[in-house]
Amino acid sequence: MTESSERCIFAIEQRQESMKYPIGIQSFEKIRRDGYAYVDKTALMYKLVHEGNYYSLSRPRRFGKSLFLSTLEAYFDGQKELFVGLAVSQLEHEWLRHPILHLDLNTDRYDTEAALFSRIDLFLKNNEKEYGKDDNEQTFGQRFEGVIRRAFEKTGMRVVILVDEYDKPMLQAIGNDALQTEYRNTLKAFYGALKSCDRYIRFAFLTGVTKFGKVSVFSDLNNLFDISFDQRYSTICGITEQELHANFDEGVALLAEYNKMTKEECYARMERDFDGYHFCMDSPGMYNPFSVLNTLASQQFRDYWFETGTPSSLVYQLKKTGYPLASMTEEELSTDTLNSIDIMDENPLPLLYQSGYLTLKSYDSRFDEYRLGFPNREVEQGFIKYLYPFYTPKVQEKNTFSIARFVKDVEKGDAEGFMRRLENFFANGDYQVMGNLEIYFQNTLYVFFRLMGFYVEVERHTTDGRMDILMQTPQYVYILELKMDKSAEEALGQIESKGYARSFAGDSRRLFKIGINFSTATRRIDDWKIAE
Repeated sequence: MTESSERCIFAIEQRQESMKYPIGIQSFEKIRRDGYAYVDKTALMYKLVHEGNYYSLSRPRRFGKSLFLSTLEAYFDGQKELFVGLAVSQLEHEWLRHPILHLDLNTDRYDTEAALFSRIDLFLKNNEKEYGKDDNEQTFGQRFEGVIRRAFEKTGMRVVILVDEYDKPMLQAIGNDALQTEYRNTLKAFYGALKSCDRYIRFAFLTGVTKFGKVSVFSDLNNLFDISFDQRYSTICGITEQELHANFDEGVALLAEYNKMTKEECYARMERDFDGYHFCMDSPGMYNPFSVLNTLASQQFRDYWFETGTPSSLVYQLKKTGYPLASMTEEELSTDTLNSIDIMDENPLPLLYQSGYLTLKSYDSRFDEYRLGFPNREVEQGFIKYLYPFYTPKVQEKNTFSIARFVKDVEKGDAEGFMRRLENFFANGDYQVMGNLEIYFQNTLYVFFRLMGFYVEVERHTTDGRMDILMQTPQYVYILELKMDKSAEEALGQIESKGYARSFAGDSRRLFKIGINFSTATRRIDDWKIAE
């Protein structure tokens, strides 16, 4: 690095010190008192508080749910000074203090029945110290009812109840039906106190990642209003394009300067990588706040949200159902299906949507059907990389670096080298657990070529059990037709008969037509041919 470059980076770092990004900080009070950047959501908060009493909200992890609960807690605690300069300071005039019961289920690992029991018991004991206890109250539901009633009687103010990550115990129990049922029954009885204590409650807000529908822990709580799919509150968590420009323009300018980009290029890169979440159709696209803040703070583009972990339950459900991966962005789902993960043993897409790996892309109002897709490059690339070792043959070297060799073959026009490598990819694999062979082959190729698509232009067209692949580079075009238990010659014949190459007739690039056959008997590619 040159001396001038070092001086430039030092100057950027000096300017950046005046900007404080709340990485991992979920306390509204800390953010406001310590001068961290804050995207003002208090107008929406005020609207919620004054138009209803009981709400639930599902959003992906690290999307600002905990911070919003903390904001509600400060508001109902009457901490007026924390809201100076924010929208609600012009709307609220009373600033009343209410007793607040805040249950955070995000801190434990729920792998045994005792884990949830301990968390709820601790929550109740802490509040019983504050508001008193009745030894005749034995069950969690009875104790919760008692705490709510006594909090009202002691303060003379109706109670506020906040629950963070209500569904985490059940999500962590996916794959263990007995434990998940136990958790559901425990939480259902516990939350039932909200209905029986309605006259003592001013406001309740419960957040989670997913929604368990017909057999929900909230099935008896029919006054709980779910705003997860509500147009009015679609921007309540996350960052809009307008909010990004209004709150972080200086930070984006520094990020651009550090990475030797124009500010316009930097905004375009952030949009490509982190934007694109839609929680109802026709709503603004939402940026992932965790990735945005980390990028601005570190001055580096990386997959920050994805690096914080992907639940193994997602892959478990995909493999359990034998789901054809290419259908993730092709299948159409009704609103009822999309809003419940109770059908995840038949269809894992609602779980993927609610977890933030897929988002709404289009809507057919005639049939009330949605089509899903990846929200942005960070999620798509991270998810495909995550699926790669689960869906490809178990060879010794099975990481993204092996993909690089395939990509280099394609980029230099070595079609034979690419095919020999692909043939060996299947031939040297371990196929002890495969399930349906046709789905297995399709899913393996889907993951493989989708991952290649991050380095060369790849399009996939899937119809009736076959997968056609088009790969393009500045110098070469590859058309691949794949068959099962047929022949490479037949695959090449289809390329000709369907006229797949016609659109490239006037193209100066070298074109390869490749026919491939996969044998279910040998469980490998047994025949391939290349024509030009």
